[in-house]
Amino acid sequence: MGEKYQALLHHLMEIRNVNRAEALLGWDQQVNMPPGGSKGRAAQVATLARIGHEMLTDEKTDMLLKEAQLELGDVAYDSDEASMIRVTRVDYHENTCIPSDLIAEHAEATALGHNIWKEARAKNDFAAFAPILTRILDLTRRMADYIGYQEHPYDALLGQYERGMKSSEVKRLFDEHKPPLVKLIAQINERADRVSDDVLHRDFPLDRQRQFCTDIASAIGYDFNRGRIDVATHPFAITFNQGDVRITTRYYQNFISPAIFGTMHESGHAMYEQGVSPTLEGTPLSRGASLGVHESQSRMWENFVGRSKGFWTWAYPQLQATFPESLGDVSVDAFYRAINKVGQSFIRVEADEATYNLHIMLRFELEMEMVAGNIPVEKLPDEWNQRFEAYFGIVPPTDTLGVLQDVHWSSGLIGYFATYALGNMLAAQYWQQALRTHPEIPAEIERGKFDTLLKWLNVNIHQHGRKFTPAELTKRITGESIKSSEYMKYLEAKYGEIYGL
Repeated sequence: MGEKYQALLHHLMEIRNVNRAEALLGWDQQVNMPPGGSKGRAAQVATLARIGHEMLTDEKTDMLLKEAQLELGDVAYDSDEASMIRVTRVDYHENTCIPSDLIAEHAEATALGHNIWKEARAKNDFAAFAPILTRILDLTRRMADYIGYQEHPYDALLGQYERGMKSSEVKRLFDEHKPPLVKLIAQINERADRVSDDVLHRDFPLDRQRQFCTDIASAIGYDFNRGRIDVATHPFAITFNQGDVRITTRYYQNFISPAIFGTMHESGHAMYEQGVSPTLEGTPLSRGASLGVHESQSRMWENFVGRSKGFWTWAYPQLQATFPESLGDVSVDAFYRAINKVGQSFIRVEADEATYNLHIMLRFELEMEMVAGNIPVEKLPDEWNQRFEAYFGIVPPTDTLGVLQDVHWSSGLIGYFATYALGNMLAAQYWQQALRTHPEIPAEIERGKFDTLLKWLNVNIHQHGRKFTPAELTKRITGESIKSSEYMKYLEAKYGEIYGL
């Protein structure tokens, strides 16, 4: 490519370097930093956020974009070059709407908010978290106003994570599959005694959990030469460059599921980032298409693979050998049913596949009203509990198990939750397309062979990074738009077999 395009790339890579340095400080805060470092870390993060934003919104970016476009002329829409200019131009225009001081203030508030949330969650003390959440929510509303919207302020926030998606479309998808989902759950509840998960709550020494999770992550394709696993209060994956994509998980000695499935979930995110084309490294395109597409990868590996009977046909003998005292008397069939038990769970990340999207619908409703100013922060615990009872028939006994359970609001990730449910739907569509192309995948999973699936994902999803919107990418892969019907078919078939429906 010509020198103008190369100049643009150099500028964008410098911006990416600043943003990744900010991300490294965030990772360290959640994994290593002592609590006393919060105030200083917040100032550091705010400085880097301001610098990165000012570099992106500088007139230099606009000039380089125009010059590179002129130099390139008419290039193919799906080329790296055309995509770089197209996506960066959207980023530029969106970010120029927001003052750099607001970006810095938001970054500082969320850096402070994380440790306040972490302590409040541990102490079941929502009142301690409420002031910083009020500040974060106010800053988030201001950002939405600067970005602009046509229908609802939530659209501006949702668009940050799911390009092109509107809250009305999310609501349509939710309304579309909520009735059959509620019906399926009701049918399962009538036969709830057919499945027990007691075996998951025996004694599982943490050191052996760590080793097993490391082995599983490596087996499915997470590259430890370019990654590592650490422990965090709320598991996450994070990318500093394609040679350094890290994940975290959490362990409970008397509950084996969170570590295994949290690790597989975050590995799915990390393998996406590790699979982006090297030609996009260091640029705005070197990450996932959207968080919905990202969640499709994590949920696919966690559930479509990790909670399948075929996977445990291969993995269970290894798990049983790792924990002979706790699982020596448990068959693979009993274990498979246990990890797929449907029940009323207070914790979203530990919820079964059937009820999971209901957790997201609840949060989506709350966030829409929070952003619109219809729910004061101090009323959130009551609103959460009332809606949780309406959805699940139970009331969280503590705020730790309720409104304080998720890290997202402390991190300013308002508008994010819907992407988890969108990811479930997309995972079902992508999974079915992968099986149409490679019907041997389920049999391979039974033998511990995962590379056919991973390579299909690399070629069709991962390598493109952020070149396409989620709608464009899904259309390229499946020939259709996002829909909920494939996900419902998957759930009905799976739980129909497990519960004899």
